[in-house]
Amino acid sequence: MKKLFLIATIASGLAFTSCDSYLDINESPNSPTESNMNAGIMMPAAEINLVATYGDFMRITGGYFAQYYTQTYGTSNYLDYSKFTMSATRSSGAYTQLTSRTLKSLDYVLRFSRESQEWGTYLAATTLKAFTYQVLVDCYGEVPYTEAMQDLNNMSPKYDEGSDIYDALIDSLDVALSKVTAANKVCTNLLYPDQDATNWIRFANAVKLKMLMRESGVKDVQAKLDALVAQGNFPTADVEYKGFFKNESGQMSPFYAEEFSSAWGSTQQNVVANLAIIGTMQQSGYTDPRLAAFFRPNGNKEFVGGLSGTNFSTTKTFKSSYWCRPVASYDMPVSLISLSEIEFFLSEYYAKKGDAANAAAHYDAAIQASFASAGVSGADQYIARNPFDQVNYKQSIGVAKWVALAGVNTFESWCEIRRLDYPAFGNVSGSDMYDLQKDASFAPDKYVPGTLYTPIQVFGEVGANKLLERWPYAESSAARNGNAPAFPGYTVPVFWGK
Repeated sequence: MKKLFLIATIASGLAFTSCDSYLDINESPNSPTESNMNAGIMMPAAEINLVATYGDFMRITGGYFAQYYTQTYGTSNYLDYSKFTMSATRSSGAYTQLTSRTLKSLDYVLRFSRESQEWGTYLAATTLKAFTYQVLVDCYGEVPYTEAMQDLNNMSPKYDEGSDIYDALIDSLDVALSKVTAANKVCTNLLYPDQDATNWIRFANAVKLKMLMRESGVKDVQAKLDALVAQGNFPTADVEYKGFFKNESGQMSPFYAEEFSSAWGSTQQNVVANLAIIGTMQQSGYTDPRLAAFFRPNGNKEFVGGLSGTNFSTTKTFKSSYWCRPVASYDMPVSLISLSEIEFFLSEYYAKKGDAANAAAHYDAAIQASFASAGVSGADQYIARNPFDQVNYKQSIGVAKWVALAGVNTFESWCEIRRLDYPAFGNVSGSDMYDLQKDASFAPDKYVPGTLYTPIQVFGEVGANKLLERWPYAESSAARNGNAPAFPGYTVPVFWGK
């Protein structure tokens, strides 16, 4: 994997390496020091690290675990993900990137802005910190939090429970929101450059909504949700990093640079479409207009998806050009949360209250927003084919959200599948659709639209008809930490999935 490809180029002028140097007693005269450091330098450095990890590693792993992606013919780079597994080693780089880079940089911004009472900047850093820790909790369940930034020499910070971290993050957002006004300025940043705090307030509310909705299945957060929804101050456009990627080595959007660019000397292809999402978006007599916005047709101008749990390495029939590839470009956005996601959360909020009319209205709005983001028409026809069902609202929302996020935010989709339990596993498994010993046995027509399936070769500690529910604690965090808890198991849900 091409590590840190974006960082070295874009962040060189933003003192990326200074996230460590300002903490180092041996300060280089050529690097910014704590005495001349400011939030406008550290904030973009934090963002670039977040973009590089969330827009690449999280997108790839989420895509495999949500059955959007599978491994192409003859290569094996992500075959383990295709089998529903994750090792402690595989995620260590991403974990370190988010903690030692993103969160450390944000910690400095928080300290600086708090001391100077720059509350717009304080809210922005608080929001990104909450977003980043939410990602870590959703992957690992428990991570160091309360002791993580207190003493940088502490090599064994305690692991906090995911529910406690969520609560603390929501409280921190409430504090930051109570201090800010829309007119407050925000330091130099990449998400909303040269703007006041208006959009950061909306983004903070969207992060709160997501976290509270995930908590709502395991604890009573109704009063907080009611107040937040009544306020209604959510983003008016997709929250995404865009506009600064370039078609140059080291400056491309991370997923594109990883999988599609040959700028690094590699032409290997790994990620292809999964038959699950293709078979759901392309059914007899109907093709979802978003399909062509999310995936490219194959060499025969057809949409064909591969199978989880195999790379067809022995076949003579299914070469690389047989499969569809995700749509990607050097300037593709890195989405943090879309309007569609927000509307789906609001639909679920009203469905839980028994307000079918409002639930249906927000469900429809979620689909309309998804089609608009994809740049295609046809939302009304999709809604007519897949109307909101109050009785089975989790299935209704879960499947529609899974489809909507296929080309937008695969990581969050994996989270939502684990929480809503939809799409559910059908009665057809990977081995029902392909016999590894028989080249011509591939039968994707057996797939049931809107379902998941057990990979043809599945990780034994996950097993049949189950998702990978959590990752083992990152080796870079747990290997030398005496406070690291025992790993509870790959199929034990994180706190909000129980």
